[in-house]
Amino acid sequence: AHIALAKLEEIGKLKAVITQNIDGLHQKAGSKNVLELHGNANRNYCQICNKKYDANYILESENIPRCECGGIIKPDVVLYEEPLNTGLLNFATSYIESADTLIVGGTSLVVYPAAGLITHFKGENLVLINKSPTDYDSFADLVINEPIGETLGKLRL
Repeated sequence: AHIALAKLEEIGKLKAVITQNIDGLHQKAGSKNVLELHGNANRNYCQICNKKYDANYILESENIPRCECGGIIKPDVVLYEEPLNTGLLNFATSYIESADTLIVGGTSLVVYPAAGLITHFKGENLVLINKSPTDYDSFADLVINEPIGETLGKLRL
């Protein structure tokens, strides 16, 4: 699925990937315009001075990873009960509002506020790809109840 989405972006058929995943696999597959609503576990930063650290620094640290300024180094991810980045949510909403086709895949659409982004879609074609039904299936123009990797893997790009 990640590779298919990157190819769709490369040929100009996909404007952005909006994801809750924190693994960075969209970028590894080649996607350029990725909005990571929940951050990316491959990035880390000091909570005091905001200095950036790579994963190796974290892995090689003993105990709690600390910055040279003494601050705790935190993964750049949204943890439980932390708010999402408002600016990023606004970008995501803008992409969704201006899209003529929205493909939502690999999500049960139950984690909010991200699940609520679908309500901003005003375009013509809503496609939902998920292994199981969602509460939004009745609003979709096309529903595919299969794994997204299998479904997008069938595309000839």
